[in-house]
Order: sequence, then structure tokens, then C-alpha cells
Amino acid sequence: MPDDLYHRDVFLWSEQQANLLRQVARGERVNNVDWDRVVEEIEDVGISELRSVESFLTLTLLHLLKTSGWPDSAAVDHWRVETAVFQGEAQRRFTPSMRRQLDADQVFAAALKPLKRAKYDGRLPRILPQSCPFTLDQLLTEEPEVLEAMLAAPPES
Repeated sequence: MPDDLYHRDVFLWSEQQANLLRQVARGERVNNVDWDRVVEEIEDVGISELRSVESFLTLTLLHLLKTSGWPDSAAVDHWRVETAVFQGEAQRRFTPSMRRQLDADQVFAAALKPLKRAKYDGRLPRILPQSCPFTLDQLLTEEPEVLEAMLAAPPES
């Protein structure tokens, strides 16, 4: 678009583009569709949704790790509530096509990273696993209490 409305008012640009696309869908000929940016925005929607699921899974794991690392902390009940909230958001936003892009090990590593030197109540955590003990399906479907128990269980040899 000559006046570059996209950079000045993306909300207005999106309304105008949506109206133009509706006209195209009705079979009308229009010349002002900003095709390159429309395509880019559609791609960005999918990437944004994927990143939100990844972020909620990371937060789910982070709070599970805190509960496991500091089980006697006064914050444990709060961490458990947060775990359930974040897992619920991940479940709500997850779509099956995301499965090929989500890696439980990478998400686990991202959750573990901020805990490397963390202290709660003046203490370092109990020993935390260094690799993800869960599958993606478990992270999305198991109750937080089950995940917490799995995290606390010694690894099988």
C-alpha cells in the first residue's frame, strides 16, 4: 500500500485487509489486497500459537521442577496452582499439528535453565533431573499430581 498503513495502524490495516478478502471470497475483483503482508501475518498467527504452547509448557515444567526441588517451601501450594493453570492453557491452545514442532526435551531444558543457580528459602534445590522424564503427551494430558509424582520417582535403570 502506498501510504504504508500497516506500519502506522496495523489494527486498521487488518480490518481493511479482512474486508478486501471478504470481497475476494464473494468473487469480487479488488486491487488493494496487501498480499505479501497478509500471507506473512497468517504465517505469524501459527508461529505465535506454537510459541504460546511452548511457553506454557515451559512454565508448567518450571513450576513442577520448583515443587520437586524445594518440596518443603512455603511456595509449593502456589507452584502447584500455577502448574495447573499453565498446563491448562497449553492444553487449550495445543493443536495436533504442533506435535511435529514441539520437543519435550527442549522445553524441559528451557525450564531447567533458570533453576541452575536458583535458591528458595535460602537453599539450593534437591537434585533435579537433567533430562525430561515426560513425553509431550504426558505433559499435555496427565494431571499435575501425576507429573509431580513421576518427577519425584527415581529413574528406571
